[in-house]
Amino acid sequence: MIVALLVAVVATAAVGVAMWPDRDGADESPAATSPSSDSNLKASLDPAAGGGPDPGGSERLAAPGLAPDADAPGRRASPSASPAAATPGEFALQFSSPPLPVRVRMKKPPAAGVLFDVDTGKVLWQRHPRALHPIASLTKMMTALLISETHGRGERVPISRNAAHTAGSATGILPQGKSVPLEALLQALIMISANDAAIALAEYDAGTTPKFVTRMNRQARLMGLGCTHFSTPNGLKDRDNRSCAADLAAMARADLAEPRIARIARTTSATPAFPIKGGILHLANNHYFLGHGLRGLPAARVTGLKTGFTDGAGRCYVTTARLGGRHLGVVLLDSPDPLRQVPQLLAAGFVAER
Repeated sequence: MIVALLVAVVATAAVGVAMWPDRDGADESPAATSPSSDSNLKASLDPAAGGGPDPGGSERLAAPGLAPDADAPGRRASPSASPAAATPGEFALQFSSPPLPVRVRMKKPPAAGVLFDVDTGKVLWQRHPRALHPIASLTKMMTALLISETHGRGERVPISRNAAHTAGSATGILPQGKSVPLEALLQALIMISANDAAIALAEYDAGTTPKFVTRMNRQARLMGLGCTHFSTPNGLKDRDNRSCAADLAAMARADLAEPRIARIARTTSATPAFPIKGGILHLANNHYFLGHGLRGLPAARVTGLKTGFTDGAGRCYVTTARLGGRHLGVVLLDSPDPLRQVPQLLAAGFVAER
């Protein structure tokens, strides 16, 4: 029945909606997406239509271990004691020689991307998976991983002047000079992409933001993320803050193997206690697909994970979803139309992996 449903909806799916991307710098006006000229999605999934792996993009990466979603019942835990203690290559993707299982047709494809199985790391589709790009707020996936693995829910974080006055997307109400619940900051970091929460957590963990960035880069090397280099804990600045689709997929697998992050990433709204007027911090997850679902995949359950936007990075999406026992993820970097391309790729992936 699931297969029949997928085939039916894939043949007619089209997306024409307005998007409000996570902006890491200043606020951005909503940008309308333009429907692709390939209005028939089924035709766009035809293997004969092209749009598959790019030449020279089929390099093989080591992936000795599996990293299933640890929150999923009945699934094996990650081989390591924790994602932050992962061995090199543990969460890396499993690349194979072309042709890959999924080929799609896109009039204006993303600069780079990858479609993968979250549980096994198997690559289903790729486009320049090792090309370096600025990654905006996708940076926060590493910040969340380090904080979640190092600090407990009951800890409190002092708010410095630097954290309270951080620019870009933020809570905007961090009380300078007070201590706030760490868990609320972690929720704000993931759900609303709060730049100020990232600075507060970085300073609390390492003493200073530069020292935390050093820790981020050390962790990237330990995980074997050869494309990745961080210059900030929040992605607010593009300079020297870069990664690639393959590394970001590995980070996503590591994040979802951490139950604490996985739970926050799939939460649509939260109201943690916070020392401000009213005593509550109101959070609504800004990942578009978590609130709106995946067009053409009504039975799919979105599980996260992160979005980002700067002028240099463009629109960046890491979206994961479950359907029929499969858990797939897609990374898109500098996508001109993520609200169409993310569902298009996930639909094709679920059909291929049925």
